Amino acid sequence: MTHQNIARGGRAIYGAPLGILMLEARFPRIPGDMGNAGTWPFPVLYKVVRGASPERVVVGGAAGLLPDFIAAGRELVSLGAEAITTNCGFLSIFQRDLAQALAVPVATSAMMQVPWVQATLPPGQCVGIVTVNSAGITPAHLEGAGVAADTPIEGCENGREFFRVLIRAESEDMDVDAARADVVGAAVALRARAKNLGAVVLECTNMPPYAADVQAALGLPVYDIYSMITWFQAGLRPRRF
Repeated sequence: MTHQNIARGGRAIYGAPLGILMLEARFPRIPGDMGNAGTWPFPVLYKVVRGASPERVVVGGAAGLLPDFIAAGRELVSLGAEAITTNCGFLSIFQRDLAQALAVPVATSAMMQVPWVQATLPPGQCVGIVTVNSAGITPAHLEGAGVAADTPIEGCENGREFFRVLIRAESEDMDVDAARADVVGAAVALRARAKNLGAVVLECTNMPPYAADVQAALGLPVYDIYSMITWFQAGLRPRRF
């Protein structure tokens, strides 16, 4: 019997099942940042959503941007993406809408890990969130990610570099050490407020470069968009043993 070796078509791009919806920004995407393709140990597809500035999404609640994210997500799916994520944790407000509209698995925010991490902790300990802007996180953002309303949260909006460059877009250059100090400082402040803190989730997709520094400063487990997306990808392409 002759066996045919048939390669199946129907897509524009192969070998990159994960699509990432990107905000439109000009700050540096250093290694570890979600927008630096070298961060990932697997290929990804990117699509910039025009008009979706960090300030509009993080401070302005992403008002009016849902149709743009749906259109961009559909474009990635048409290219070959089998699942979609985003490069801003504040897009958790679109979690249900994007999953419904795109009809593929969608993971909008690193904050979706909070319930998972909480389940691993000893009784009496809690997960806390470090975010780029605590003032901008509403009950709708938490609900979209499945996060309890009483979860302790600390932001970087009062730091001297991280929020200024990434959200306010006051510079296209960034002092990496100052940005690191802002993120670690927010984590230390979170621990000072939440005495029963057992783990931290970093909301912002620009924070993974500093996750190891936060873990060293607190001595606690730290999770971020890198830990979530590597888990997400593992389901799309399980290791063959």
